[in-house]
Formats: sequence, C-alpha cells, structure tokens
Amino acid sequence: MPALNPPPDNPKLSAPAKETPTFSPESVSVIFVLGGPGAGKGTQCANLVRDYGFKHLSAGDLLREEQDRPDSEFGSMIKDYITNGKIVPMEVTVQLLENAMTDYIKKREGGEKGARFLIDGFPRKMDQALRFEEAVCPSQFTLFFDCPEDVMQERLINRGKTSGRTDDNAESISKRFKTFVELSMPVVDHFDKEGKVVKVAATKGPDEIYQDVKRRMGEKGFEMV
Repeated sequence: MPALNPPPDNPKLSAPAKETPTFSPESVSVIFVLGGPGAGKGTQCANLVRDYGFKHLSAGDLLREEQDRPDSEFGSMIKDYITNGKIVPMEVTVQLLENAMTDYIKKREGGEKGARFLIDGFPRKMDQALRFEEAVCPSQFTLFFDCPEDVMQERLINRGKTSGRTDDNAESISKRFKTFVELSMPVVDHFDKEGKVVKVAATKGPDEIYQDVKRRMGEKGFEMV
C-alpha cells in the first residue's frame, strides 16, 4: 500500500517506501500489546514501563493527540473513525508510531541500542501488523490480555464516568467489541501460529495479572531493570 502523500503543514506524516525496516530487532525490542477494550492493557503497560524500562506508546493516544492538533489535516477524519468504532487508515497509525519511536531514540542516552517499546492497542488489523513489521521493526512477540466481553464492558462503563473519552459510552463500546473480534483477533491468531503470542488471562485483579505477566516476561528473556 502506498505511503501517505505529505500534507503541506506536516511532512512527517509521510514516509518513503523502503526495502528494510527503520529499526533492527537486534537493537530495538518491540512488544505489541493487544486485548479487547477494557482488558487492562494500560494498567499493565504502566507496570512494565516502571520495572522493565520500556517506552510505552499507545496507538490510540497518538491518534487522539493528532486528532486534537489544531493544524492536523487528518484530525477530523481520525475523530470520525474513532467515534464510529472504526480503524483509522493504517498509513496514518504506522507513521505516527514510527515518528514517536524516532523522537524517543534521538533523545535517549545510548540511542537505538537496547531501546524497548511497548506498543499498546496495536496492531488492530492485519495490514497494520504487516506494514509495521516490514517498514518499522519486527516485533519480539504480542502480549495478549484475554478477557471476556462482559468483564470488559463493566470496566469501560465505570471508566467512562471519569475518563472524559468520547468512546467510553455504551454505543461506542459495543462497536469497539465487534471491531476487535472481527479485525484484531485474526492478528493474534496470525502471530500465535508464528509462536509470537504470550497470552495472559485478564479477569483477575491488576496485581495478580501482573505477577503472571512478570513470569511470562522472564520466560521470554526480559529482565527487570
């Protein structure tokens, strides 16, 4: 799929086609974090950032920031997609993630070598997964938080009382569940066949879930810093 044409006010949203990924998995560790809306991804990512030295990147947060940026050519389009529970075109999401990784590495002592990224809520669709791994960096594995729909819905309704997020309402939640099952679960299945999925049951309390996460991280060779 072709790269985005560069908007006149923000050429960073465009990336030229390239034969090799921007970052090598020998230097940069990328872990995708997936789970249905309300599965607790953000809470567990915060734990991993604190204990393992990861840089947390939320695809959803980056999209919402771009949506709210006053001079963004894509802001209204992103808002429409998010409100309707649809997935934003992958060129936009992948480029925003690459920009954020590049900015972090430029400021990081030691640069690219040993950088660790948790990419939360991504990839939500097969084309995103393939594009990111081909153009940006192959992932180490996908951390998948497995949680029943009724548990996730209860969590989101409660979060919506204080979050201020436009998509934490019953109608948007229902659309997001449907989108996740239809489009994101095939991504989990794809990586699972490659032996690149770590599945964690996410029905218990946050502390119990994190104990399981730490055990699985150790099995994958990641040590606390």
